[in-house]
Amino acid sequence: MSDTAAGLLQLVVLLVLLAAAWRPLGDWMARVYTDERHWRVERAVYRVGRVDPDADQRPGTYALAILAFSLVGVLLVYLVQRVQGLLPLSAGRGAVDPSVAFNTAISFVTNTNWQSYVPESTMGHVANAAALAVQNFVSAAVGMAVAVALVRGFVRSRSGRIGNAWVDITRGTVRILLPVATVLAVVLVAGGVVMSFRAGVSLTGPDGASTVAAIGPVASQEAIKMLGTNGGGILNANSAHPFENPNAGTNLLEILAMLVIPVAFTRTFGRMVGSFRQGVSLLAVMAVLWGGMLAVIWAAEAHAPAATGGGMEGKETRFGIGSSALFADTSTGTSTGAVNSLHDSYTAFGGGGALLNMLFGELSPGGVGAGLYSILVVAIIAVFLAGLMVGRTPELLGKSLGRREVTCAAVVVLVMPALVLLGTGAAVVLPGTGDALTNSGPHGLSEVLYAFASAANNNGSAFGGLTVTSPFFQIALGAAMLLGRFLPILAVLALAGFLSAQPRRAESAGTLRTGTPLFTGLVVATVVLVSAITFLPALALSPIAEGLTNPAQIGAIQ
Repeated sequence: MSDTAAGLLQLVVLLVLLAAAWRPLGDWMARVYTDERHWRVERAVYRVGRVDPDADQRPGTYALAILAFSLVGVLLVYLVQRVQGLLPLSAGRGAVDPSVAFNTAISFVTNTNWQSYVPESTMGHVANAAALAVQNFVSAAVGMAVAVALVRGFVRSRSGRIGNAWVDITRGTVRILLPVATVLAVVLVAGGVVMSFRAGVSLTGPDGASTVAAIGPVASQEAIKMLGTNGGGILNANSAHPFENPNAGTNLLEILAMLVIPVAFTRTFGRMVGSFRQGVSLLAVMAVLWGGMLAVIWAAEAHAPAATGGGMEGKETRFGIGSSALFADTSTGTSTGAVNSLHDSYTAFGGGGALLNMLFGELSPGGVGAGLYSILVVAIIAVFLAGLMVGRTPELLGKSLGRREVTCAAVVVLVMPALVLLGTGAAVVLPGTGDALTNSGPHGLSEVLYAFASAANNNGSAFGGLTVTSPFFQIALGAAMLLGRFLPILAVLALAGFLSAQPRRAESAGTLRTGTPLFTGLVVATVVLVSAITFLPALALSPIAEGLTNPAQIGAIQ
């Protein structure tokens, strides 16, 4: 079977599996977040934390709970890394460097999982399992909780309350992420993914030389890093490593895990607001953006000239171009950051497609929870702009979109571009930062732009060739991860409160109809237009310039 045929077959199977999971998983998540009963294990958690699970919180209280929970997470993850030398199963690895520990703690708590270290030689098994893997669960649950809080803003009338953060985080972890990740880990082990607490295994190479290959509890962390759209990994080669992703079957399963919750969340949204058409409309937006970037990346790599390795440079032969492009499109579109190929080796336009996926703003289909609230924010912007153009009432799902609501939406939309462009500009002009680049010209700029886009969008993937261990990059990328995660969350929660305080209005003759193909096109156009206005100058100097000045790649396009 040719590489193209194998890739298309994997794509078809993936879409069938997503369609099969969309309804049951989406309905289950809706029941989880609307259930008035608490499970026994959840009540035990609330008692330990001295939480009243029946309290309905205002946006400020909800936001404080999110921030406090995340701050404690940062401190605990940092502490575990700094005392690693005293912990069991550390394979002789001592305390992690303070700057690396700080950056890593922020990275995993913000659901970014950017790793500025070599995992095999830095983290022991306890640090991986007790700190990093735990954050893979709870940071994903935080994103889901914020999305549900925004949905409640549309559903509730004259309330001003948006739920209980502690309940939402606990339920997302206990009822959704833990059971699905457990099943996924077992299936991955059956598919050949390593699961061991040994420090390594001795191997003899083809030349007769002996070496020790690092292993660890890979399958359990692989499952939740994909399901929670976290990224990262126990092994430095990430999902390109045969211990993490041994064959086409596990590759398909990992792609499915990245997509299934963000996609099913559109069904959850439709069920909670009482209109499945609204959820389908948002799903269509996600599908158009995800499919469009898949076509760009796949075409660029499939037609790469021999001068760039025939499209296979930096890719595993067991996956090929099609499956590598599908993985790259999905990981950058879901803010996962896991990779099964080296994005730095992609053609200018292939790598540019992965970069643009992130610059869309984490909504194609985005991370767990984050994708849903990001696309709802863009929908608010689209409705407001359409209302200005055609004189329709700016309303969405029966809620008026006034100055306060649009201001909150604008803050969410503008935070990421500000962090990306300011961070990239500082990295380019400050003295000494150029030493981190191994490539000059447009490709070097692409590497820096990609790094800040990855950090500000809480993605975590990276181009190779950029050394980010210097104090500047540790601090700058850490700040981008923190601000890129929590400033939009605060604005989204404020927006949810404003919407919840409003009465729900019936549709009138002047209301712009949503949940239609026309509205889907309007939201897609808004995403593309905002991204183009914001990032086209930077893209023109990086991947576009690289592609247009490379005769071999111009020939590939023609």
